Amino acid sequence: MKAPEKDKFIFFIDGKEIVTEHSSILGRDIKVQARIPGEYQLFLEVEGDQPDQSIPDDETVSLSGPTKHFYAVPPATFGLL
Repeated sequence: MKAPEKDKFIFFIDGKEIVTEHSSILGRDIKVQARIPGEYQLFLEVEGDQPDQSIPDDETVSLSGPTKHFYAVPPATFGLL
């Protein structure tokens, strides 16, 4: 007898497709799976005129529903010329 297939959840980060069996994921784990440096800031793209949502490392994001698209931004240095 064949084992039941697990659900797969897909998300994108910086245009790269990631497939996981987990329906939710921590911000830090998104960066790990995409090989994004830990000091980078993670954002969830939000449709419409709303600003994109910052995702801290310890925040859990649900991957259910519409496919999520994230992007990472390197740490900024302000005040230096």
